[in-house]
Amino acid sequence: QVQLVESGGGSVQPGGSLRLSCVASGYISRSYAMGWYRQAPGKECELVAGFTTYGGTTKYADSVKGRFALSRDNAKNTVYLQMKNLKPEDTAVYYCNVDLIPFGEPSSVCSWDIGSWGQGTQVTVSS
Repeated sequence: QVQLVESGGGSVQPGGSLRLSCVASGYISRSYAMGWYRQAPGKECELVAGFTTYGGTTKYADSVKGRFALSRDNAKNTVYLQMKNLKPEDTAVYYCNVDLIPFGEPSSVCSWDIGSWGQGTQVTVSS
């Protein structure tokens, strides 16, 4: 059983930065895809950034390219999402996911029945 715990959300002004952390307990194969997703009020849940198998490729949503960076610390079983130059449209609940599928790919939308999900962390960007 894999459990994910997110932290690092909060309220910031436009242009600010936050770093989200996702700590995984239990065995996480590096063949699993892991990623961060977000859901804004009234909008579909979407992939923000995700690692493909063995971290060989990182996928980013077009809206966050150049501003967000995904990284992982395998020794700590932790995945990070560094967010810079935040915009009001980044406001959402951010979720961490591991798909638990060998050699999987991060889904572009939230597939709540696949893998493990964290409880979510709120990010609010406003002046």
